[in-house]
Amino acid sequence: MIKEQKVMRLNIMRFSSLLFTALALSAGLAHLFELPNKINLPGDEYLTVQQIYSGWSLLGIVVFGALLSTLILTFLVRKQKKAFTFTFIALLCIVGTQIIFWIFTYPVNQQTNNWTILPTNWIELRNQWEYSHAASAAFDLIALLALILSVLPKTKEF
Repeated sequence: MIKEQKVMRLNIMRFSSLLFTALALSAGLAHLFELPNKINLPGDEYLTVQQIYSGWSLLGIVVFGALLSTLILTFLVRKQKKAFTFTFIALLCIVGTQIIFWIFTYPVNQQTNNWTILPTNWIELRNQWEYSHAASAAFDLIALLALILSVLPKTKEF
């Protein structure tokens, strides 16, 4: 019975990690795919478009879920070389998105009052905000791919 409980815990963490990371990626991809259409908008139009992100701070729950579940999963698979390596890569990528957010994205949110005002250096801030989200999307994609690779079977035969 103990082994079955361990397998169940492992599967719950794998599912949670994959789910939360995929949800985090969906937000990142939304930012990435809209970037080409937003990056050259004039200030007033850009400010209007940015209002679609009102309430997106709740996505912090998803990011925290991805971080926590992947951290736990990394610990659970620590004795399985392949699974550990890919899960650890995913964890590093998720941590990377947080570093990017806190160093590049969050300060812009503060300076623009979450894009309700346009400071004189708004173009600089816009570029920093947009490209930090693009970088995070890339890290989230790598994290999801690494997690998928971590759960694929070891065998080379069908």
